[in-house]
Amino acid sequence: MRSSFPSLHLLLLATALQLSCAHPRPGPSTASRTVTVQVLAINDFHGNLTPPAGSSGELRTGSNPDGSPARVNAGGVSHLAHHLARLRARDPKNTIVVSAGDLIGASPLVSALFHDEPTIEAMNLAGLNINAVGNHEFDEGTAELRRMQTGGCHPVDGCQDGTPFEGARFQFLSANVVDGQGTTLFPAYAVREFEGVKVAFIGMTLEGTPEIVDAAGIRGYQFRDEAETVNALVPELKKQGVRAIVVVVHEGGVQPGGYDGCEGISGPIVDIVQHMDPEVDVVISGHTHQAYNCVVAGKRVTSAASYGRLITDMKLVLDTTTGDVVETTAHNVPVTRDTEGVPEVEALIERYDGLAAPQRNRVLGQVTAPLQQPNSKRWPSGESTLGNALADAQLAATQGAKAQVAFMNPGGIRAEIDAGDVTYGESFTVQPFGNGLVTMTLTGAQLHTLLEQQWEGSLVRILQPSKGFSYTWKSSAPVGQKVDPASIRLHGAPVDPAGHYRVTVNGFLSNGGDGFRVFTEGTERQGGPMDVDSMEAWLKAHAPLQPPETNRILRME
Repeated sequence: MRSSFPSLHLLLLATALQLSCAHPRPGPSTASRTVTVQVLAINDFHGNLTPPAGSSGELRTGSNPDGSPARVNAGGVSHLAHHLARLRARDPKNTIVVSAGDLIGASPLVSALFHDEPTIEAMNLAGLNINAVGNHEFDEGTAELRRMQTGGCHPVDGCQDGTPFEGARFQFLSANVVDGQGTTLFPAYAVREFEGVKVAFIGMTLEGTPEIVDAAGIRGYQFRDEAETVNALVPELKKQGVRAIVVVVHEGGVQPGGYDGCEGISGPIVDIVQHMDPEVDVVISGHTHQAYNCVVAGKRVTSAASYGRLITDMKLVLDTTTGDVVETTAHNVPVTRDTEGVPEVEALIERYDGLAAPQRNRVLGQVTAPLQQPNSKRWPSGESTLGNALADAQLAATQGAKAQVAFMNPGGIRAEIDAGDVTYGESFTVQPFGNGLVTMTLTGAQLHTLLEQQWEGSLVRILQPSKGFSYTWKSSAPVGQKVDPASIRLHGAPVDPAGHYRVTVNGFLSNGGDGFRVFTEGTERQGGPMDVDSMEAWLKAHAPLQPPETNRILRME
């Protein structure tokens, strides 16, 4: 492997060796033989075929002598494929490559424009074996997710690149996603055999998926508790002679340490792991885009950040007599870009990039200053210039439905817009989900309920309101009493609790996404244009667009 940064590689290797630690199990008997299985894991790739830009394409490796963060550029599927091949070459027969979900969805234009077919094809070339579906795999619904597995042309757009879509050569798993009869959407697990020893890989997404995807796309399916699902499968696996169990789950945690460390990990994954059957040996996780390498409740628990910047390189030592895991080791390996890529993968990206270029480079308009995402330090109220602009655009696009106010969810804003020309590619990166707009009627009382729901759940989600709508909230007030009803106004007039108002949101929110259940009660629904198209029309109509004022929400202590 060529390297123009030998000192950096030595530092990374030393750090990895220092931080990775063995996870011992009871040792094998003197008569036993062992076999070592290499598990290579990624998570939250999100269709990042080309190297991610800015901080999304960096890893912090430590600190420079002056105290500033030391970083290395990482990611890009061609480099990822190269590193996977290098690691796999150490033991080709006893290596398996797995993904802990969100392989697709919320993807850059070069993948999303083709319904993420390019990402599936790239992962076929990279040698992925298993993907436990994440919440973003459901962005276009269960039928489209099945097409990702089985192949075939898109039902509306057809075969956009002129060739049939093969589908994934790797296996999708979904143990906790079941229909009304209890049948899983995809197989619950896959069993692989290494030198006569069976290893089970159970794949799952997070139980809370229905709260963060469009309800229409998952109608008829339930998302069950992760730990309970695993524990119910353990006896079935043991009957098959399986004693080594790896759980690959799209749920995660947070830890403030280095990318290969574990400093006080917290988050949902901790409780899930603690409630799993002791027979589970390893949990490969994702969703939070964090990096960690931990041992929780006697189980190895890992995550490899996001966007293909890290590979978790894990070793399982198996007792060939008992089939048990007797030791685990792991470390997170940076996917550095100081290597040659894989020619077949690079050719794939170049082909799709060329097909996407005319659409991506089309200029929609200009902005006089950057449009920025919600940031509590910049705007303590919760609103933002970009969020307000998107809401304004959606309100204007649905005037035919008599819309009076629009709301944009902050989680749907995936990037910022720089000053100057704004291309379709930039606009799409901001809103990559392809949501249609929906206008509905809510009462003033329901609008108050909606605003209070911003503080329910584990995360605060301040909706971005369109111009003319305003209110005041108090940070010290208890949940459910944050917003003064008398402060809610539309174009200066108090909102009447008994009055009826036409409200526009994207399709995700209209089905109760992000916990905003009151939207499911909306009446007189009328569909509108796509969210990205509303922003295009707004930019064209207001070129050059000035960032809107952030005076719609007032926060009180």
